[in-house]
Amino acid sequence: MTNGGESQALKFLLAQSPTAPTSPFKLALFTSDPTETGAAGTEVSGGSYARQTITFAAESGGASSNSAQIDFPAATAGWGTITHIGIYDSAGTPVMFWYAPLSASVTIATTDIFRVNAGDITVSIN
Repeated sequence: MTNGGESQALKFLLAQSPTAPTSPFKLALFTSDPTETGAAGTEVSGGSYARQTITFAAESGGASSNSAQIDFPAATAGWGTITHIGIYDSAGTPVMFWYAPLSASVTIATTDIFRVNAGDITVSIN
């Protein structure tokens, strides 16, 4: 989790904030590490890129995985080499809750589609 995600979760769990994160959660792609602060890194932009909705299966054993395949739109220009993902809520000013490196970097060229299979992303609170 990012520092911001940890803070938001703790406030909610301790009843210091009356609302849970704003859904739906959105999956973002990065060409560099956004870090635990969620403020670093370079998110993909242009070439028809847009964050995509990510849904999660029921929690089991303290974790949950994405419940459906996620397809980003076909790139209309190169997106560069994707190295990390981030998961944001949909608040007016979105908060990044989780981030992680990909198991292998992926270069997205024009007409490529970035796909995440169901079950490929697992989140937890540690």
